[in-house]
Amino acid sequence: MTLKKRYLRTVHFLFIALLLVQLLPDKLTTDTYAGYVVWFAVGVEILTLTVSAIIKKPLGLTLFADIVSFIYGLLIAWTLATAKFNLLKPSLFPPPGRVFWQLIGDYEKIITNILSSVGIILQGYLLAAAAAIILGLLLGSSERLGNVATYLAKFLGAIPPIVYIPYGIALLPSFRSVSVFVIFLASFWPVFAGTMSGVLHVDSRILDSAKVLNVNKPTMLLSVILPASLNQIFLGCNQGLSVSFILLTSAEMIGARDGMGYYVKYYSDFGDYTRTIVGLLVIGIVVIGVTFLVNSFQKYLLRWKK
Repeated sequence: MTLKKRYLRTVHFLFIALLLVQLLPDKLTTDTYAGYVVWFAVGVEILTLTVSAIIKKPLGLTLFADIVSFIYGLLIAWTLATAKFNLLKPSLFPPPGRVFWQLIGDYEKIITNILSSVGIILQGYLLAAAAAIILGLLLGSSERLGNVATYLAKFLGAIPPIVYIPYGIALLPSFRSVSVFVIFLASFWPVFAGTMSGVLHVDSRILDSAKVLNVNKPTMLLSVILPASLNQIFLGCNQGLSVSFILLTSAEMIGARDGMGYYVKYYSDFGDYTRTIVGLLVIGIVVIGVTFLVNSFQKYLLRWKK
C-alpha cells in the first residue's frame, strides 16, 4: 500500500475534529474532564498509526480505520450533546470525559468485578463445552441415537436456563456455584446441538475413505469426525457464549455481591449513572474481547480449510 492509502484517511480528520471540539466552551457548570477525552483520543490515534504502518491487508486496515472512525464520531456527538450544548440531562448522560475519569478512578474495583465475572463464565462454559462435545461425538456417531438426542436437545434447550436458579439455590452452597450451574446449562445445549449437527452431517465420502483404511473407532472420532464437525461445533460455542454472558449479567444483577452486572445494578440503584455507563462500556469490552479470542481460536483450528 502507498503512504497515501495508509495515512490519508477519514479517521485522522475525525481525530483532529474531536480535538477541536474539546476547545469549544462548556455549557455545563461542573467539570467535564475534557483532558481525559484528549488523552484517550491520542492513545487511540497512536494505535491507529501503528496499525497503519504494520498491517499488510488493505481490507483489514479499512475495517480497523472504520471502527476507530465510529468511535471518534460517537465521542464527537456525545461531547457536543452533553458538555458543549447540554442537550441531554447531565445526571443521566454525563460527558465522556467524566466517564473516562470515573473509569480510571474505579479501575481496582472494575478489575475485581471483571475477574469474578470472567471466572464464572470460564468455569461454566468450559465444563459445558467439554461435556457437550464429548457427548455429542459419542451419540452422533450412531445415527439412531443421534436423531433421538437431537430432538431431546431441542426440547431441553428451549427451556430458559434462568428458571433453574431456584433449584440451584436450594441445592448448591453459594451464589457463585449457582451461577456456574446456570452458565453450564446455558452453554451445554447450544454446543451439544452444534456438535450433533456437525457429526450427523459429515460427508459420507470422508467416512467411507476412513473405513477403507481400517481406521479404529477412537481415531475415527478424534481425527476424522471431530475436525470435519468443527465448523458446526464453533457455531454452537459462539451461541452458547453469547447466552452465557446475558444470563450471567442478569443473575449478577439479581443476587450477586460482585461481578460487572452487580456493579451496574448497585450504582444505578443510587442514581450514579456515570458509573452505570462505565459498567456498560466495560461489559461490552469484555464480551468483545472474549468473543475475539474464541474466534481467533476457531480460525486457528480451521486454518487447514484455507
